Amino acid sequence: MKLTQKKSIPIMLTFLMTLLALQATRAQTQWEAPASADNLNNPLKNDATATESGKRTFRMLCVICHGAKGKGDGMGGAGLTPKPTDLTSAKVQSQSDGALFWKLTNGKPPMASYETALPENKRWELINYIRTLKK
Repeated sequence: MKLTQKKSIPIMLTFLMTLLALQATRAQTQWEAPASADNLNNPLKNDATATESGKRTFRMLCVICHGAKGKGDGMGGAGLTPKPTDLTSAKVQSQSDGALFWKLTNGKPPMASYETALPENKRWELINYIRTLKK
């Protein structure tokens, strides 16, 4: 009986390591804002001037990785893992403004955090512009 238990330990450890590796891979590909982010309200929603300003900011900071049309096909994103998100996708567009704001604010490698690089209003302007990229 003891011999069987000793043989099963390496099998169990291998199984656990596989599960941990799968979970780590999933964590790298899934990026979800906390539920509390959905409570953040966009103070610039439907503001055409803010959207135009967001477009200029997008061209300066985001095009390099996300591409001119926001599809995640920018030159700078070619070597990144994970690849830049397709901002035109239903997956992105279905998220609340608050969730997108949280992601811009906090970042997740390889995407930088814009908490200190962009004032809050500029981040909301970017979200307004991202909304215009729908498929």
